[in-house]
Amino acid sequence: MNRIEKTIPRLIGTVLASLVALTACQSVQTTNAGVVGVDRKQRMLVSSADMNRGAADAYRKVLQDAQSKGQLNPDPTQTERVRRIANRLIPNTVTFRPDAPKWSWEINVLGSNDVNAWCMPGGKIAVYTGLIAKLKATDDELAAVMGHEIAHALREHSREQASQAAAQGLILGILGAAAGLSNTGQQLSQLALDVTFNLPHSRTDETEADRIGVELAARSGYDPRAAVSLWEKMMSLGGGQPPQILSTHPSNESRINDLKVYAERVVPLYQTAKK
Repeated sequence: MNRIEKTIPRLIGTVLASLVALTACQSVQTTNAGVVGVDRKQRMLVSSADMNRGAADAYRKVLQDAQSKGQLNPDPTQTERVRRIANRLIPNTVTFRPDAPKWSWEINVLGSNDVNAWCMPGGKIAVYTGLIAKLKATDDELAAVMGHEIAHALREHSREQASQAAAQGLILGILGAAAGLSNTGQQLSQLALDVTFNLPHSRTDETEADRIGVELAARSGYDPRAAVSLWEKMMSLGGGQPPQILSTHPSNESRINDLKVYAERVVPLYQTAKK
């Protein structure tokens, strides 16, 4: 039997295995729509449990690196402030996901000049000192940016991106697998880092996070209109290079206008929460 004849059955088997995996890709509703009406269904191939485990491992690595450099929670007062705001936001995630308040939430501040913040899958939050200092962020504005990042986790946008990457990897890996090459794929912890720091969210993801974020802030007693001033501050920062957070958060006039509309829509929730 020549090499081609040996390869064909292996190729067929690999193709069939890939098709089975792709067929298993589920269409899911990750969150309730809320007042802002985010109800898009998502296609998921990677499991939520696997993604959360990968994110937890990635988060530990980030914290260990920050600790080794003396950059983990450098200012106790600042850390207390960020955690206080987060702890008002987290209970209200139940509006969108009944399971979310029970996640293993972690909130830390990283000492860095970067204007950045993020929330990994499963509720692993980091806010950079540069964002607080350079924007002179109010509590309402910090609630806006944290609500936005938490919304990404609630919607499982990182899992959605990982699922798309996994599906592409299955297809692209067929030829290599058929040739007998080892293709173990990228570890989920590395993928969690990539989707957090390197891969920009889609316009759809950003719009969803904007809308859920303002509702989450409003329900927690923070003025949702602060989201508008927050993003305006980010866009106005000079220096020739945009803040790091904007490298994965495209911003433009239409986005600001959308924020204004949805912030006003949830103002009654904010007024009720403030009573």
